[in-house]
Amino acid sequence: MAGLAASFGSGAMTNAVSELEISDTIFIIGSNTATSHPLVATRIFRAIENGAKVIVADPRKNQIADFAHLYVRHNPGTDVALLNAMMKAILDKGLEDKDFIAENTEEFEGFKQLIDTVSLEESSNICGVSVEDIKALAEAYAKADKASIVYCMGITQHTTGVDNVKSLANLSMLTGNIGKLGTGVNPLRGQNNVQGACDMGGLPNVYTGYQPVTLGDANKKFSQAWGVDFLPSNIGLTIPEMLAGIENDEVKALWVMGENPVVSDPDANHVVKALEKVELLIVQDIFLTPTAKLADVVLPGVSFAEKDGTFVNTERRVTRVRKAVDPVGESRQDWEIIQEISNRFGFEMAYESPEDIFNEIASLTPSYAGITYERLEGPGLQWPCPSKDHPGTPFLHKDGKFTRGKGLFHAISYIPPNEVANDEYPFLMTTGRVYAHYHTGTMTRNSESLDFEAREGFLEINPVDAQTLDICDGQKIKMASRRGEIETKIMVTERVSPGLVFMPFHFEEANVNKLTNPAYDPIAKIPEFKVCAVKLEKA
Repeated sequence: MAGLAASFGSGAMTNAVSELEISDTIFIIGSNTATSHPLVATRIFRAIENGAKVIVADPRKNQIADFAHLYVRHNPGTDVALLNAMMKAILDKGLEDKDFIAENTEEFEGFKQLIDTVSLEESSNICGVSVEDIKALAEAYAKADKASIVYCMGITQHTTGVDNVKSLANLSMLTGNIGKLGTGVNPLRGQNNVQGACDMGGLPNVYTGYQPVTLGDANKKFSQAWGVDFLPSNIGLTIPEMLAGIENDEVKALWVMGENPVVSDPDANHVVKALEKVELLIVQDIFLTPTAKLADVVLPGVSFAEKDGTFVNTERRVTRVRKAVDPVGESRQDWEIIQEISNRFGFEMAYESPEDIFNEIASLTPSYAGITYERLEGPGLQWPCPSKDHPGTPFLHKDGKFTRGKGLFHAISYIPPNEVANDEYPFLMTTGRVYAHYHTGTMTRNSESLDFEAREGFLEINPVDAQTLDICDGQKIKMASRRGEIETKIMVTERVSPGLVFMPFHFEEANVNKLTNPAYDPIAKIPEFKVCAVKLEKA
């Protein structure tokens, strides 16, 4: 979100998912859309049927790449090198949208000065993509009347994640593919309501609607609404900073809601040590996850089928969630648990329903001001929706009128990933998902039918490397990084290139996040899950 917010003024997906069907070219980078977002992939397949070109860049030949008109396999962590080379090729050919740039953007000259120093040959050596393919990617994107970009965590989960996103924003502005139907820069969010969580201030630096906690007017508005004299204006802690705070005895208690950091966070052994050290660990979840097993207190939450409220999906669409069955036993909806604990601490909350809470959200959040439960009957509304008669906003930055005023170009230089392969750790590992499972498997691994599809972890390895290591498909292997070691079965496949291995992160029995690198982006504080140096040997 930070990269798009810096470039455009808003960190959200710019266009509606349905608009992919009318795109002429769809550039997918860092997203295995067919596996991770299958409903979005359906739109992409319809676009192909309508004559669209799909171009894909990914270190692993994932399932969506099987349908691409052009697929390039760049080296892990070299996204900026590839994107800068594409923009160099576009400028060399004169394919930039000069009018759009002049009328709607700023800082183009500084950006261009950096791109002018880019060598296609040197970039090719860095990212592992031929100069011819770089030029083909660039022309396929730049020559389209309506080109859209789709990306996911293969772009963001890097120490240069913000730079990667800013580079995609540069690409869209360079060609004028922003602010109109069928275009845009479209991040696919990692969970069904992660957009909603961020919208509601689930970040350390903002209130609802991305109103900064450091802004005096916002601070005053929320203080008055909540009936308090003072709200802190300092930015809160990110997850890595919370864990560091536990180690430094600065954080004494941790309340984990709907999260399973023992399986989901990098350097899991370090995470476990921190959770075992903290004086009070409270976990609120629907199953006794590996994280909940470490808790001092477990608060039983409810699943999506047992709650009322709203979700906000990846395209900023606010929709209603309706309870289908009553909660089991002593489990309660999250808001009910929070409200009761707050009341016992002496800060009175008196919400009677999720609608009460939503009405407060709308009263304090300009982008939600026109949304009501009544208006959410049906397909929902896409924010910003600033008034009761506003129809919602399918795509942002219309006609180049960016949220921040003008789109901001950034001059981004390539920085290598935090870890690279060496003699001791000769392989690079990347992580991702399988179709049957969702994140740490808290729900899907408790579904017999879904777990049947993928019961255990596995490591994809290229046939050349398997032969070198004298291992066969299905055999067990030990994999170690600087942080830990796990044992898992191998799957021999050409989806990964020699020197690269891939493993899904859903399985606690072979927890790949015991190995992953906790180094994080300095701005977004997102860890580098996608590049990790490892060594392999027979189990």
